[in-house]
Amino acid sequence: MNAYLTDLDHTFLRSDQSVSPFSRETWNRVAPHAALSVATARSYSKAHLFLETLHLEAPMILLDGAMVVHPDKSVIDIKTIGKTVGDELIEAGRIYDGIEPFVIGLKDRDLNEAFRYPTHKTPMQQQVLENYHGDLRLEEHVSMQAMEETLKIVYMAEEHRLRPLTEHLKNIFGDSLEFKLSPEKYTGGYFLTVLHPEGDKAHGMQKVAEYLGRDTADFTVFGDSVNDLGMFELSGTACAVANALDEVKAAADIVLEHTNDEDAVARYLKKAVHVQ
Repeated sequence: MNAYLTDLDHTFLRSDQSVSPFSRETWNRVAPHAALSVATARSYSKAHLFLETLHLEAPMILLDGAMVVHPDKSVIDIKTIGKTVGDELIEAGRIYDGIEPFVIGLKDRDLNEAFRYPTHKTPMQQQVLENYHGDLRLEEHVSMQAMEETLKIVYMAEEHRLRPLTEHLKNIFGDSLEFKLSPEKYTGGYFLTVLHPEGDKAHGMQKVAEYLGRDTADFTVFGDSVNDLGMFELSGTACAVANALDEVKAAADIVLEHTNDEDAVARYLKKAVHVQ
């Protein structure tokens, strides 16, 4: 049985953040014949909204790899940023640029999450929060602080603001944290995600492979952005959707003919697993 691992946003999901009927039907037809799972920046609760109609038995890589969780909510692996380090990072960014991040963390091990956001927001943060209207996880803070179990810290702003901030924070924290700077396609800005150094998708993929008793080289993976590159390096076959970043396409074994809005992943799965 082959194994397939796909990113969600701009890869498996359409740009309106939906699963198309074709992708849903194809996934569920393929599922009995292959190990299928997802690797996403989304949390358990947000990913579940998209996946509740999909047949899924393999562990999911969530929050860019900070958590690996079985669909039944049993935790396989969690990599958190300690509160002390998280607070030091937030303060360093505040002093350097006056910017405040989002902070995503766990309230408890029943996977109840908190999404902390600052009172003083960048335009990109404000735009993103419009999609979270009524979300019970939201917590507003005048001065941001890390949580005891912080899973990731996310800055959103213009590239000219975040690129120097990234280098500044890397100079302070070095390899003790993972920094990923990437374009944010929904807002047109950039985002900087800060994680535990083993909280990325590549480490998450290793945990999924161990759980399934497989080698990572057995996996075909699909992605569009820089946070997928670690999985590309580990996989047997790396597929970039047609709308992927150029650097992701350059790292791929296969650049698919279709975009996320054209069901690129589902089209590949249908041919690879030979379902009718």
